[in-house]
Amino acid sequence: MSSAPIWGVVATVKAPAKDILNFAAHHLDLGAHRVFIYFDEPNDAAFNALKSHPKCRVTLTDAGYWKRRKGRPDTHQPRQTANATHCYKRKPQVDWLAHIDVDEFLWPREPIAAQLAALPPDTHSARVRPIEALADDPGDPAPSGQIWCKGYARHQRARREETNAIYPTYGDHLNGGFLSHVAGKVFVRTGLPIVSLRIHNAFIDRQADPDPAPLDHTPLVHMHAQSWAHFQKLYQFRLSQGSYRDSLKPAPMPDGIALNMNQVFSALEDEGGEEALRAFYTEVCTATPELRNRLAQFGHLHAVTLDLDAKRRRHFPDFR
Repeated sequence: MSSAPIWGVVATVKAPAKDILNFAAHHLDLGAHRVFIYFDEPNDAAFNALKSHPKCRVTLTDAGYWKRRKGRPDTHQPRQTANATHCYKRKPQVDWLAHIDVDEFLWPREPIAAQLAALPPDTHSARVRPIEALADDPGDPAPSGQIWCKGYARHQRARREETNAIYPTYGDHLNGGFLSHVAGKVFVRTGLPIVSLRIHNAFIDRQADPDPAPLDHTPLVHMHAQSWAHFQKLYQFRLSQGSYRDSLKPAPMPDGIALNMNQVFSALEDEGGEEALRAFYTEVCTATPELRNRLAQFGHLHAVTLDLDAKRRRHFPDFR
């Protein structure tokens, strides 16, 4: 009888030490055999804590690191893909490697190793789909320790109809009601020749894997804009370089007419400034009773308890 596959995660991080260690601790708690962290900027507290853990591997992507790789890309997306591919090619001591971000948390409903073991032996990659965290409604907060998340319909026609019903004011320009990606992330089987990892896909022999297996029992909790303050803090960067940049395509519409997130936010600011942005955030990103009811009608409301503080204390007890 063959043993269960072992798995790990790789992420490029630029975040507070507490957030980085929360990410690592959560996945260690799930059974990750390796957590690979590439630091996009120095963070001594997180670096030292991770380095002392036997299952964590850390890399500081300093000038010397990038000099050996023909220069540091200007934007973070190609840096992420370069780091993840570097990790994969260095024989990462796992059977499967997931490339995810520091604000993303695998949330399996059955052990990840068991799900991976059930895949056909010729499977090269497996996809996890996101659910996006909602901000707490101050007037009707979630139970202690819990967060609410929203999901979306897999198929495009149903997604369009449901999005318009759930988000009546802004649904025309939203893909599943998400501010960030709906593509999800992938696990990649290790030991394959000529592999490169991207943000949302694995390339095998220079071609994107056309049919990753679905890991339907493992949603990916994306803490993309879990509070108004968090949304504001990252807003300008995301607008210029991140998930709201103007080069991204708009949500697909039957008539072909839609705005992308950059255009939506620019229009809101032009029309009503921060007040208009806040109204958008309240309808789309806040777990009001009304939004929760609409999500629940379509099976897209998820209650999640991550318990990150306890996990961080368990795996990194010396961090203060």
